[in-house]
Amino acid sequence: MPQTSVVFSSILGPNCNRQVQPGMGERGGGASSGSRDLIFQDGRLTSGSLEALMEHLVPTVDYYPDRTYIFTFLLSSRVFVPPHDLLARVGQICLEQRQQLEAGPEKAKLKSFSTKIVQLLKEWTEAFPYDFQDEKAMAELKAIAHRVTQCDEENGTVKKAIAQMIQSLLLSLAARSQFQELREKLRSPVVDKGPILKAKPPAAQKDILGVCSDPLVLAQQLTHIELERVNSIRPEDLMQIISHMDSLDNHRCRGDMTKTYSLEAYDNWFNCLSMMVATEVCRVVKKKHRTRMLEFFIDVARECFNIGNFNSMMAIISGMNLSPVARLKKTWSKVKTAKFDVLEHHMDPSSNFCNYRTALQGATQRSQTANSSREKIVIPVFNLFVKDIYFLHKIHTNHLPNGHINFKKFWEISRQIHEFMTWTQVECPFEKDKKIQSYLLTAPIYSEEALFIASFESEGPENHMEKDSWKALRTTLLNRA
Repeated sequence: MPQTSVVFSSILGPNCNRQVQPGMGERGGGASSGSRDLIFQDGRLTSGSLEALMEHLVPTVDYYPDRTYIFTFLLSSRVFVPPHDLLARVGQICLEQRQQLEAGPEKAKLKSFSTKIVQLLKEWTEAFPYDFQDEKAMAELKAIAHRVTQCDEENGTVKKAIAQMIQSLLLSLAARSQFQELREKLRSPVVDKGPILKAKPPAAQKDILGVCSDPLVLAQQLTHIELERVNSIRPEDLMQIISHMDSLDNHRCRGDMTKTYSLEAYDNWFNCLSMMVATEVCRVVKKKHRTRMLEFFIDVARECFNIGNFNSMMAIISGMNLSPVARLKKTWSKVKTAKFDVLEHHMDPSSNFCNYRTALQGATQRSQTANSSREKIVIPVFNLFVKDIYFLHKIHTNHLPNGHINFKKFWEISRQIHEFMTWTQVECPFEKDKKIQSYLLTAPIYSEEALFIASFESEGPENHMEKDSWKALRTTLLNRA
């Protein structure tokens, strides 16, 4: 698979078949009666009560949970309980087990138990560091850390591991905070409303062709931007989609926008790219140049497809299908549309985007056997990926008739999110061109009204509906002036 971060490869790497790892057997039945509330089919956990699933997460002297289970449960549990409440319950279970060990004949194994608890906390803080932005979660973490270090001598291995874990966590949280501040400072794309009428700029004004006339180079720079932006998305951000959809869940902190900021920013990038494509086409004065601009973007979209950057490809096609561009029939009549027809075939929405999914599967298989970093790139259409998660959530219930959590559902959601996260960790192999990227990220974008003005000035209205729209638009703009 494409390159993954150390955290994801360690938790969900070669062991992603959900089989129990060697030396990490099933939790002993004597550890808790809650283990009897877990249902397995062919050795795989399929359902269980929330309490039993939480107990299954916590190590014992003779047991450590499958790392794939750790990731899947930590990811999916937030649908049912906030992370700080889960952490509090984990701490309570740890305390109960510690007290049993202290009172029983296995007191000598207390340090081994503490080491396993620290390992669990380490995996949690590495995979989901932003769960600990919450003051309650951080307080619970420190409380558990204090309990498990009581058996350790001064400067012992357990205390050192705890100190290193907390230091790494604080660094991750600080980096997240700095990233958010930087993103807030970045200038939003300029929305150019154009003059009241005559939205056309002077013919000499710089356009995308004046910055980059090579479709492959522009596709590579778009891929750079895509990977930089998608890399900021975390698994819990994606799980937040389900959390917000679940109207029966009253545990979520819905005012916490930091968990969805990355999703919104990435979605906005798609919309901005679509509008930029439409702006670049509509603001061109001469029909010959507009034709060249359309053919250029068709070639860029094709290069994006070849790279595996389906998100930029879809955004470009969407921009060319916006009404102000699509209605330019005289311009389109001069365009060699064979390439565009092929692209639209790939993105045909019929049969649930069957053609696109076939192409995505091909890119995924290429990535799995890649010999170069260029072949590892897979950037799916993000809106379709989100819809897949949504429908998977809606089709399958969270709970079974017996009250158990339908963990089979969350295995599948976790698998899809892990696959997406694997794609986001690929390092872009293309050299960054700051000049081109600056233009792509800061070029003025026409408002919808300005796009229609420019479109009607290029090719006048052809039917009664367009004439009425043009007349209404002129009246609105003149009255506003």
